[in-house]
Amino acid sequence: MDRFLTADDLAKTLRRDVREGLESSPKTLPPKWFYDERGSELFEEITRLEEYYPTRREREILIARAPEIAAVTGARTLLELGAGSGEKTRLLLDALSGTLRTYVPVDVSGDFLVGAADQIAAEHPGLDVRPAVADYEQHLHLLPGGDRRLVAFLGGTIGNMPPADRIGFLSGLRATMEPDDALLIGADLVKDERRLVAAYDDAAGITAAFNRNVLHVINRELDADFDTTAYEHVAFWNAADEWIEMRLRSTRDQSVRVGGLDLEVSFTAGEEMRTEISSKFRRERLAAELEAAGLVLAEFWTDEAADFSLSLARPAA
Repeated sequence: MDRFLTADDLAKTLRRDVREGLESSPKTLPPKWFYDERGSELFEEITRLEEYYPTRREREILIARAPEIAAVTGARTLLELGAGSGEKTRLLLDALSGTLRTYVPVDVSGDFLVGAADQIAAEHPGLDVRPAVADYEQHLHLLPGGDRRLVAFLGGTIGNMPPADRIGFLSGLRATMEPDDALLIGADLVKDERRLVAAYDDAAGITAAFNRNVLHVINRELDADFDTTAYEHVAFWNAADEWIEMRLRSTRDQSVRVGGLDLEVSFTAGEEMRTEISSKFRRERLAAELEAAGLVLAEFWTDEAADFSLSLARPAA
């Protein structure tokens, strides 16, 4: 296993992100800190909710299009950013079995990654599985290369980045690509506002617990004393920017001590702290952002209901 990210690196990044976010106005926290063990379990629950359609729709596209993706890319190396459990990736691995030689799953959680990689290696004994513990936003240039790569970035995670950061990320990725490489991106699409909000504010309150989990992480890792019951989950559609925003709203005036940062932070009643954006896309917007990063949209697939998309991009000539 290649390791470009250590536990100490993660701790430093958490301290930096929390200090910058809590000292900014308005306050923010990056969504990547939702995902400790409990947060990952909660997200798996979210993906099974009736309201949360993206996981089902992306899988539907992969079932229908994986053979076509394999045929047009002829990939010998599959590099998956934010691999997680690799459940949907198995559809690609099966379709690519005729050409694929190497699979490189990339994630920040080494323990979780090893277990998933071992299972995939057992299922595909002829495949060279090379997991990499890395932050894909920082370590793109360090990740293993390979012959005729297909880089997969699934799940709609691209939407968690603000537009300028997205283009910067895609540009950095383009700089690592050879002419015969390809990029496969999963992206959620603009649709009825009620369905969008419901996907991030489910009736069972699972997403609310997931949102508040970031406070549990900070309490545990940075010796903070957030009263997690004193923050309400908020999700709303920002029509101007075409993204869902998740926030935590303080229910009262309160002061929080973050011992690991020697930081005291005040919240007023009703004050909101943004914890996530999730951009929704139109084909034209995706094509324009890819073009700005030096990539060309070659294929664009959706599920039958046109809820979600998979885009295949190539380096511009």
